[in-house]
Amino acid sequence: MKKLICILTVLITQLIFSQSTVIFKGQLTDSVKNPLEAVTVYLVKEKDNAVLEYNMSNAEGKFDLKIKLPEEKILFKASMVGFKPYTKAIEKTGESTYDLGVIRLQELVTSLDELVITADVPPIRVKKDTLEFNASSFSVRPDANLEQLLKQLPGFQIDEDKKITVNGKEVKEILVNGKPFFGEDGKIALENLPSEIINKVQVTDKKTKKEKFTGERAKSEDASINITIDEEHNKGYFGKITGGYGSDERYESSLFFNTFFDKTQLNVIGSANNINAVGFSMDEVFDNMRMGKSSGGITESRMLGVNFVQDVNTKLKVNGSYNYNFSDTESKNRSTVTQFLPSGEFVNNSESASNSDSEGHSANVSIDYIGEKDSFYIMPNFQTNYSRSVTSSKDQALNEVGELLNDSESNATSKGDSNSFSNAMRYMRKLKRDRQFFTLEFMNTNSINTSDALQESTTRFYKSEQEDDIRRQFQAQNNTNDTYRFAMEYSQPITDSLTLLVGSNWDRNQTITDSKVFDYDEATQEYSELNTLQTNRYNTVQTTVAPYVGLNYKYKKWFADFNTSTNIVKNSVEALYNNQIYSLDKKYIDPNVRLNLSYAMGRGSYFWMMYNYNVSYQSAAQLLDIVDISNPLHTSVGNPDLRPTGNHGVNLSYRSYNFQTRSGYSLNGNINFMNNSIVNAVDYDEDRKSISTYKNVSGAYNWSLYGSWYRSEKWEALTMRYGVNLRYNQNVNKGYIDGVTYDAITNGISPRVYVNLDYGELFRISPSYNYNRSWSSYKNFTIDRASNFVHNAALETVVYWPSKFTIGNDFTYTYNSQIASGYNRDFYMWNVSLAYEFFNDRFKAKVKVYDMLNQNTSSRRTIDATSIVDSESLVLKRYVMFSLTYSLKAFGSKEMRGNRGGFGGPGGSRRGTVIQRGGY
Repeated sequence: MKKLICILTVLITQLIFSQSTVIFKGQLTDSVKNPLEAVTVYLVKEKDNAVLEYNMSNAEGKFDLKIKLPEEKILFKASMVGFKPYTKAIEKTGESTYDLGVIRLQELVTSLDELVITADVPPIRVKKDTLEFNASSFSVRPDANLEQLLKQLPGFQIDEDKKITVNGKEVKEILVNGKPFFGEDGKIALENLPSEIINKVQVTDKKTKKEKFTGERAKSEDASINITIDEEHNKGYFGKITGGYGSDERYESSLFFNTFFDKTQLNVIGSANNINAVGFSMDEVFDNMRMGKSSGGITESRMLGVNFVQDVNTKLKVNGSYNYNFSDTESKNRSTVTQFLPSGEFVNNSESASNSDSEGHSANVSIDYIGEKDSFYIMPNFQTNYSRSVTSSKDQALNEVGELLNDSESNATSKGDSNSFSNAMRYMRKLKRDRQFFTLEFMNTNSINTSDALQESTTRFYKSEQEDDIRRQFQAQNNTNDTYRFAMEYSQPITDSLTLLVGSNWDRNQTITDSKVFDYDEATQEYSELNTLQTNRYNTVQTTVAPYVGLNYKYKKWFADFNTSTNIVKNSVEALYNNQIYSLDKKYIDPNVRLNLSYAMGRGSYFWMMYNYNVSYQSAAQLLDIVDISNPLHTSVGNPDLRPTGNHGVNLSYRSYNFQTRSGYSLNGNINFMNNSIVNAVDYDEDRKSISTYKNVSGAYNWSLYGSWYRSEKWEALTMRYGVNLRYNQNVNKGYIDGVTYDAITNGISPRVYVNLDYGELFRISPSYNYNRSWSSYKNFTIDRASNFVHNAALETVVYWPSKFTIGNDFTYTYNSQIASGYNRDFYMWNVSLAYEFFNDRFKAKVKVYDMLNQNTSSRRTIDATSIVDSESLVLKRYVMFSLTYSLKAFGSKEMRGNRGGFGGPGGSRRGTVIQRGGY
């Protein structure tokens, strides 16, 4: 290991310092000497136009480029929408710094609507609010996917959970040619879209369909990525299929197939395995293995998905999908819970085992009509699901000296069906003036869930004279939920910067929970005796009328969105319990306020703030004075005097990215204050059986801070990305236990550091370290504070040597500082993959080992407001898997073998026709 580290160190050092670095600098202005910001500057080889380095000018128009001079002649180029491209041949002088002085770009002046010029497409271009990357300018491996391409783009960060951020803004939508690719989250495109067919990567603010049609500014703080496909590749297909079998009868299989036919797109995905890979993933190194890495239980799953997109004509677009899912999960869990009380504490030990399976179908369609003045869309969605489970559990409660307080055993078998339908329809009409429009919207969600359960339980009490609780019951439950919304809005421009919004929402939500419990009759050998104390029916109807007024303000770098409404609410609850009807009506008039504020402080720097006040209302079970004894160890009672909960929320965000230094940082914070929070007021008897009701408390709040800093460096083929993340959060909780008010302040801090080294076709190394510390302080408990910390170190390596081979390692070490006796404090997790490509890279054979050291565990400790929980569950252990993957791709009349032309150097710059319109 030491020799390997030394070899890598020498190699990296030689790569960095083998040639002296030359700096090119200068300043860009317009024809009247005003500095130009965000001009793309880049150096290319004169022979083949390959990009050597690129950057963007700052607010003062200044730039610098650092490269190692090649033997060939090079050109300096500058490009910005609205200006003529600039090119200058570089005369080599042997100096370490080349000062290009002040460069004046000439504006495009034409009486035509557009000007067509032949020019190079720069690596990066800014068009209004869109940041555009030319894919061919960035080097990736010949078989790279979209994920590997995005990792090469400046400002992009992709974490281990595939979450993407661009310049500190989280990406919540990935489109291909402006259309969804198996859902808007785009994770399937991330792993399966070949980088070689990608033309451009365009980054914008994520907009709703309404905002896209009306031209409103996005109110979301999320980002959207649109991937454009080369015209020559927009007809054809690509895909791959994987099958594998291993030790302990483990197996996996995956299918991905995609076709493009001009205005039609069809995708098919499928998966079947018993290695915890629920859903769909085709990781380039580990296939499905990553998905089951941290899952509790062992799951066998199958899924099939079909998605289509069709542009019927220029105005009508149709998008639909169908999904089938099946899963069968075996689970075993055990936990030790230390429950805090004002008079002491007690411990609850529990074990459970279950086997559950579910099977479901879902289908949805989106029909969008977008005309010049009118827009209409309809989005129906259907879901159906069947589930079955068999569970068993054992529990015991012990006092501080280890004396038994109560224990129980239970067994249950259940099955259920659920069906739902939802729909959204919206009509929008643009009126005479810009920003003047009218909107009508209707949405509904209707669901029915039924379940039957056979339950047997025995609960014994040891400190009082309470009789043992023995139950043998059948429960039939029927739950329905119906939600409807009708909304209308009118937008009227007041000035060039100010827009008035007036509208109203009408909402109705009805939830019915109907539960019938029958005791077993020994005489008839049937479940025929209705248990009136456990049979109940709750009906909650909440109707809201909310007229509102809003203002949108947009001026230069400022944008503000203010909306205030008056919520007129009727909350009606009714229940049948113990052959008696309970009912209660509550009426409220509450405000709802939202304010979004953003400021563009300069190219790459943004500030954003959101304030929100809303009110949440009580359920029937919380309001009605009904005793629920369905749990032998816990009884709950409603409280008719409960008040609604008001929540004040503030979110702040600042992010900045410097293209010159390839570095950026972001700061985020949020705080939430709750008025009249609804909490459980719990009282324990001497057997530690609890009875609780609901009460309002004030003074509870939570807040958090998150910061990140990241940077990338490049030395010829070697790229290094590194960064630091830090998160801190605090929750102030209040409640009641045994008639005493308690205060609990829980805190958490989590710093993380990471480095990614990527050396072209040779290797990729990604070490990281994460530290999580949580601690709590308590008032009115016998314990004053509790704390725990977890170390997590990880190292991922991928080596692409020898040729045709790929060797992957995924290694983690986890250490828990505090955990109860009998639980693993630390463990190593090591996955290994070896792959070989053959038959013109169409086939890839792999051997993979999951949990090489056979140490995988799920032991963890959680500290909350009233307890410490140590838990562990059944996990997947070591297995070996052999798999074979077949890939195919063909576009136009040509079958492709997976090679991007610019690979091997820093990338290329395409030359073609650029259309520049005066609107940019």
